[in-house]
Amino acid sequence: MDDNRRMWADLGIDLEAHDGLLEVLPPLFQDVYLSQKGRPSRMAYFDNVFAEIHGLRVRELVNHRKAGGVVVGTFCTYVPEELIIAAGGIAVGLCGGAEIAPEEVGRYLPQNICPLIRSSLGFKLAKVCPYYESCDLLVGETTCDGKKKFFEILGELQPVHVMELPQRKGPRDVDMWRGEVGDLLTRLEELTGRKVERQALAGAVKVVNTKRKALLRLAELRKSDPPVISGLDALLVNQIAFYDDPRRLAVKVNELCDELEKRVDSGKSAGVSARPRVLVSGCPMAIPNWKLYGIIETSGAVVAMDELCTGIRYFRNLVDEEPDDLDGMLDAIATRYLKTDCAVFTPNEERVRNVLGLAKDYDVDAVIYHTLQFCDPYSVEGFKVERALEEAGLPMLYLETDYGTGDVGQLKTRVEALFEMVVA
Repeated sequence: MDDNRRMWADLGIDLEAHDGLLEVLPPLFQDVYLSQKGRPSRMAYFDNVFAEIHGLRVRELVNHRKAGGVVVGTFCTYVPEELIIAAGGIAVGLCGGAEIAPEEVGRYLPQNICPLIRSSLGFKLAKVCPYYESCDLLVGETTCDGKKKFFEILGELQPVHVMELPQRKGPRDVDMWRGEVGDLLTRLEELTGRKVERQALAGAVKVVNTKRKALLRLAELRKSDPPVISGLDALLVNQIAFYDDPRRLAVKVNELCDELEKRVDSGKSAGVSARPRVLVSGCPMAIPNWKLYGIIETSGAVVAMDELCTGIRYFRNLVDEEPDDLDGMLDAIATRYLKTDCAVFTPNEERVRNVLGLAKDYDVDAVIYHTLQFCDPYSVEGFKVERALEEAGLPMLYLETDYGTGDVGQLKTRVEALFEMVVA
């Protein structure tokens, strides 16, 4: 711990505020995760990663920079990890799942803006996120107007590169996005002083694809009935995938899957209800935002799948590994990332089809559509998703919330009412 404190101090962390954060997280994790019964033994790795959330992984980043490497922070699934790795960097997802320093944030942002944006800025302003302070560059993306303006503010505090995401997926939009991918590569080459060659990029593609394949294997195992892993545990794995070493993570996820396959063969289930099976759809849930999953799985149901950026949207599609030149690989990367079906796109029938497909594939009894307050794209698109689900004969519960605990009782009441209707 003394070594960690010296490291945090060297990074410029506010140690007093950081101590306060670290006092809150372990008991929260204990209540939400370690209290579960019937957990797979291989979840111990992910528990340990969380226990050292600001320790071992941050030290790896610090050592990487000391050895001449760079660390690049990301906020969204649209930022190509492959480019960062190919340039000799480490990609890490940044903090943004709890309300931090609201008074300081209020000097820059209005109250009626999404909690994820407020949280991200709060972690930076309060200097309690060592991942922020370990980064040489932050890469944002224009997935909503709030983020666009947030990145302007952040750019005054730390170097930021913003990728312009198109709002449609026509030929001109594809060309524009391909240009953005190329621009990011150029920025990374300037940052590292290292020209990215085809071989390095091909190797990086394999690394990230291997991680995705492991996560897809875990997702497939969640089709088991009775469930062999809780939705909470699957969410934790997905959240950790954003900042853990991708090679190590793939190994650990595959080890977990080996254990789960044995559970399937033996009929051993996780300590959660088999029914109702729920699909959670909507906004991402960054650590430590476990509120909704905790409510669902302590109310007699299981989260069978997550149609979220901290769910299957993150790893659903692979990058084509066949192109034999750099331009071809960049085309393949751009194509893969533009398939991600964020609610920012219009029209967005692709996402509606994916929600329906997941509901069928995972044999769900209901969909809970989760939005963060003031998230216009997901809030508005919820009406179209609900109509499609209604036509398919599936009930949907729309829930809007933030990172606070004041609405837990109300949310639990509504969730339990949904489950009573489903099982009636």
